[in-house]
Amino acid sequence: MTQPKDNHPAPPTEQALRNQIIWILRATFLVLSVVVLALGIVTGSTNTPGLAIARYWWLALVITLLFFLVVVSVDLLTPRRKLSAISALLFGTFAGLLATLVLSFVIDVFTKTYEFDIAFAQPILTIKVLLGLGLCYLGITTVLQTQDDFRLVIPYVEFAKQYRGSRPLLLDTSVLIDARIIEIARTGIFTAPIIIPRFVISELQTLADSQDQLKRAKGRRGLDTIDMLQHSSDLDTSIDDASPAGAGVDQRLVHHAAAIGATLVTTDAALAKVATINELPVLNLHELALAMRTAAAAGDRLSIRIARRGEQAGQGVGYLDDGTMIVVDNAEHAIGSTIEAIVSSAIQTANGRMIFASPINQPTPPPTTEPQPQPEPTPRTPPEPSPTIGASSPPAPEPQPAPTPPRTPTPSQSPRRNPRRRG
Repeated sequence: MTQPKDNHPAPPTEQALRNQIIWILRATFLVLSVVVLALGIVTGSTNTPGLAIARYWWLALVITLLFFLVVVSVDLLTPRRKLSAISALLFGTFAGLLATLVLSFVIDVFTKTYEFDIAFAQPILTIKVLLGLGLCYLGITTVLQTQDDFRLVIPYVEFAKQYRGSRPLLLDTSVLIDARIIEIARTGIFTAPIIIPRFVISELQTLADSQDQLKRAKGRRGLDTIDMLQHSSDLDTSIDDASPAGAGVDQRLVHHAAAIGATLVTTDAALAKVATINELPVLNLHELALAMRTAAAAGDRLSIRIARRGEQAGQGVGYLDDGTMIVVDNAEHAIGSTIEAIVSSAIQTANGRMIFASPINQPTPPPTTEPQPQPEPTPRTPPEPSPTIGASSPPAPEPQPAPTPPRTPTPSQSPRRNPRRRG
């Protein structure tokens, strides 16, 4: 029986809602610009300049539309604006103007004291404007370059992105390539927002474009993992455009996790140790997998499928669903079949747990069909004569036949010679 299909459309994502709101704002801005232009023309139509504008209303409308296009173009050409950069821009400008005001006051006192304010009024004004531009520039660049440490100067003023609620999860490159984070997240265990830094995506893209086949496969798997996390409706996944300082990706991850107060999620043991040294919370998926493995104690009964031979004679090796290796004694004959076994002991190795078990109701091994080698025939020796019962002396040696003397030819058997013919 087929399940009825859900004809309801999928709910729009947060990014789609933002795009809709932005287009509504652009349309509202255009309408308001035209309305303000029309009101200006109607209001000024009573005087001479207003009449001139009313006569060339089409030119005023074109200028208004050009102004609208310039503003919207700036908006479209800068889609990745950062709130931290805008805050730094405003704060640096304010600091530069404040410093310019103070220095201008000092300049005015100096010029009035020495009566330079009348003769050099225009050059002094030019100097003030250039001084203000320079100080505003220095203020903006200083705040942009030192925004990570700005809180040390002014408490409670920070340009880093802050996340509300529980501590967010910061994913590194290895955990995205591993891809087990998707199955874990589907269980609903993660209620905190998931953050993927932009520089991690850049590293995965570099791997995906590599000439090495293994690196290319890893990079593509990591990018596929990001795509699945973003399209999961149960997860709050976001891309962070922050660019923390650091020599490598690992060091930048540690600095970024400390800046935003996030938990670093990784499968890299070295990175986990570095984060622990820096007193950062770390979630290692390898340790989580070890903790979630089946706890098999001595005496537990397990159903094991023997997959291959063991290292010792007669041993069979099987695996649990979580990958734990089980070595079963006297189970070599059961390769390819499932048997019942009782756990005898378990040890922890560097590669994980290893369980030793013994089979229950061990079946008899099937008869071998290999031909048995036939014994080689041994030559038969004549039986030795049995010694006389009660004799203490060793048996006498067999008599050797006496040598026959050489035969001498008899006269009748002497060779005949052919007489020579006399002629």
